Amino acid sequence: MRRRRMMWLTVLVGLWAASGASCPQLVPQYTAPLPRVLPPSPSLEQVIQAVNNNSTQIQSFTAMRATLSSPGVPTLRAVVAFERPRRFRLRAEHALTGPEIDVGSNDELFWFWVRRNEPPALYFARHQQFATSPARQTIPIDPEWLIEALGLAQFDPSLPHQGPYPAGSDRVMIRTLRETPQGVQTKVTVVDAAHGFVVQQALYDSRGQLLASAEESQPYRDPLTARIMPTVIVIHSPPAQLTMQLNLGPVEINRPGSTTPSYWTAPSLPDTPVIDLCDPRLRLPQR
Repeated sequence: MRRRRMMWLTVLVGLWAASGASCPQLVPQYTAPLPRVLPPSPSLEQVIQAVNNNSTQIQSFTAMRATLSSPGVPTLRAVVAFERPRRFRLRAEHALTGPEIDVGSNDELFWFWVRRNEPPALYFARHQQFATSPARQTIPIDPEWLIEALGLAQFDPSLPHQGPYPAGSDRVMIRTLRETPQGVQTKVTVVDAAHGFVVQQALYDSRGQLLASAEESQPYRDPLTARIMPTVIVIHSPPAQLTMQLNLGPVEINRPGSTTPSYWTAPSLPDTPVIDLCDPRLRLPQR
């Protein structure tokens, strides 16, 4: 059980997640009022258009003063960067112990390293191989869905969407069915019915069991681009028995030159084995 939990911790912290433990709330650097973009009782097409218009125009972002925390784990200082379509980097450290987490993705592969993982290793997988690999049984959440949890959710027009259904005051819910090698998954997305940004997401497997949920709060509207994204993301995963939170703090959206090519390269760590998650000889703990 401990090994399985550590693998999930590695993946969920690693593959773009966040913690429900209490930690300092960093205030975004701007607090501009959010404009209303949806009419009362919006249609499915209007909700989808509003969400996609916002998300697709966020081509990149950086958060240089983020924090990452989880119950029973010290709060870590973090740097987060993203660039479409698949480039991502999260590096977290503790003031006393130094680097603790390095997670990233480029156009070819994703990787993750957690200092306290046992055994210590740099894990990686190529995007094209991961979906059908044995590792997919242990890591049932698509890494790209976890990128969406950072506030970059989009509705694929080729997928079947149902709704919108009322989901509380000024909120609507949309259900989306997704075919995966593990069966049909259902994604439930809750959208702010006035401002058109995502506030909650949940992913269920083919048996209707919750794989993971994300709550997105403290929306930030960038003054230069007018794009909106959350600055606090909480992800909960019952299979992993984990709750995690990422506080992005001040965010810069679509700023050219805010990253360098080295951001999107897996690290070279001395005395650390490199393990391919898609290696058919690899044996991972099952859920």
